[in-house]
Amino acid sequence: MKKTMLVDLDYVICHPGFLKIVNDFLGTNYVEDDFEEYIIDGVIGSQEKINEFYEYYLLQDGYKDAVLIEGAKEALERLSEYYDIHLCSACVMFGVERRSAKLFKDKFEYLMRELPFLDPEKIIFTNSKNIFKADVQIDDRLPNMLGDVKIKLLFDAYHNRKISDEELKEHNMIRVKNWKEIEDILLKSK
Repeated sequence: MKKTMLVDLDYVICHPGFLKIVNDFLGTNYVEDDFEEYIIDGVIGSQEKINEFYEYYLLQDGYKDAVLIEGAKEALERLSEYYDIHLCSACVMFGVERRSAKLFKDKFEYLMRELPFLDPEKIIFTNSKNIFKADVQIDDRLPNMLGDVKIKLLFDAYHNRKISDEELKEHNMIRVKNWKEIEDILLKSK
């Protein structure tokens, strides 16, 4: 019987097109390294401007310009031989919660296009990832990995670099910088 693995999409498997949409909206040229926090709406301005941005965002496909992270596809294919992979991604956007269905659709279509070997019945869209039990979880946000998980791998991203080694140790997490490191950890005894 395969072990269960939960894998996040954004900033773990791909870099979504969110920042491109922010730049298009603002007429700016931000890059991920310009930020230290996950929520980048702070650069947009007032609540009125944020609401205007969300209206703009909902007209876009945030995954049209998404870029797979190097090695993710190949690693997931190899890992799927040993692990029962469940993709677990947040899809409810704050401020437009009741209109977030488009994000579900965009993410699902991206996954089917880029990772067709994944079982579509094992895709979980939820913002409450910490309620799951699994053998392995790979995510870029510490709060998402506070559930009953044996191996917790925090995928390095611009918004989690301030998390100290002590905090990772406190939560029994390992920081990984790429998919080769993930394979080294998870396939070493296979």
